Amino acid sequence: MAKPKGGFQRVRLKSTESPHCYYTVKNKRNTPNKMEFMKYDPVVRKHVLYKETGKV
Repeated sequence: MAKPKGGFQRVRLKSTESPHCYYTVKNKRNTPNKMEFMKYDPVVRKHVLYKETGKV
């Protein structure tokens, strides 16, 4: 993934039920709070809550 420009920040989304992680980019101005998503977890093979754990 390329280095984000401007007000963007690379973040890690960690599963609440397994060690699996997703990496994405967020706009710090539009989303100042931590992100939470329901995403598919291939380790447990179901949709689970992913929470932002920090910068990458």
